[in-house]
Amino acid sequence: MDAIPADPPGGRKAVAVWGIGVAVYFVAVIFRTSLGVAGLDAADRFHVGASALATFSLLQLLVYAGMQIPVGLMVDLLGTKKVLTLGAVLFTAGQLGFALSPSYGMALAARALLGCGDAMTFISVLRLGTRWFPARRGPLMAQLAGLVGMAGNLVSTLVLAPVLHEIGWTAAFAGSAVAGLVVLVPLTLFLRDHPQGYGPAPRAAGAPGAPGAPGGFVRRQIRESWAEPGTRLGLWVHFTTQFPAMVFLLLWGMPFLVEAQGLSRTTAGGLLTLVVASNMALGLVYGQIVGRRQTARIPLALGTVGLTALLWAAVLVYPGDRSPVWLLVTLCLVLGSCGPASMIGFDFARPANPAERQGTASGITNMGGFIASMTTLLTVGILLDATGDNYRIAFSTVFVLEALGVISILRLRPLALAREGERARAVPPGPPPGPAAAPGPAAAEPGRALA
Repeated sequence: MDAIPADPPGGRKAVAVWGIGVAVYFVAVIFRTSLGVAGLDAADRFHVGASALATFSLLQLLVYAGMQIPVGLMVDLLGTKKVLTLGAVLFTAGQLGFALSPSYGMALAARALLGCGDAMTFISVLRLGTRWFPARRGPLMAQLAGLVGMAGNLVSTLVLAPVLHEIGWTAAFAGSAVAGLVVLVPLTLFLRDHPQGYGPAPRAAGAPGAPGAPGGFVRRQIRESWAEPGTRLGLWVHFTTQFPAMVFLLLWGMPFLVEAQGLSRTTAGGLLTLVVASNMALGLVYGQIVGRRQTARIPLALGTVGLTALLWAAVLVYPGDRSPVWLLVTLCLVLGSCGPASMIGFDFARPANPAERQGTASGITNMGGFIASMTTLLTVGILLDATGDNYRIAFSTVFVLEALGVISILRLRPLALAREGERARAVPPGPPPGPAAAPGPAAAEPGRALA
């Protein structure tokens, strides 16, 4: 078993190494969301309409979601540094290619390449958190990583947008690609997969994933990760909580606020920024609560879903054609809780899997929200076309997916928590770190102590 001798100690060096990984993720999010501030410019540059423009976002999400399990397997097999370095190279090349693309087809290919590299960053950062910090810090480190990602979203809105309009398409996007080269330097020089003395034990000869071992590693990793009810519960928590805010921020929020609610583009942009700011503020709160009280995970997740559904219902059924601004502001504040709530999914997958499956389990969990987001993005668009832009009918999709997710969460919750409790009772205090430590089957692993 790929066990770790003892809980990592954390400390300043851990913060420095984790900070390098988070900086890479921060740049990836800037690149990921850069198209959101350049939609009109992209339509003019490539001479495309709204549906073709939406394909950029859908393709990027499709690539990102499709890469989650492969990336998790790569992290488990190759280590964090190699995967994160490859991701940085790919998303930098994608951003530069997007800057120089002369045609719509080449721009699509560049965004797909960017999405592929972007997909390698978040799971790698989660892995760094479990390898470098004590398990009790896991929820907070995950929330902090998500917070940094939202900060990247703000940089796209507040910095890249005015630069784009001032210096033009090619200079703005090519210039931003330099950030990818900047983070590659400390990544290649200083990042380490784990602290000295806390590395995984070598795989036994002939074991899956060991040098010269027979095939079957991929099937085994996926099968054993999926067999854990905690992994499946994590996926459904992520599925149910993340997508309402992502769909709103990524594509349909601006049209809904401008066309259906009659707001100016400036006011609508301010409300979208409010979602991001709320996300960043609540991320710290959720991380502290979950880190201190594991029993709060399900109530926080389901409470977020219920409150989101309540506010959406209030906006969509409000008498008259438009909702008051105060109600829209409240909706945006509540949507900001969706991101932090989705991170709770990883806090179920982490203790359910040993160290050698953390990447794969995180990849499975991370697919949930993106599958829900893609489904909703497409369904809302189809319903808008079919109903003559009736947003009330189109956004009813949100309630269907939330109901599906809540049913799945309630179904998996008892078994997942029972298994988690059994593991917690079976794991004695880990041996002291050092070369003499002899990790056994019950050695403490990242996330195991969360229960």
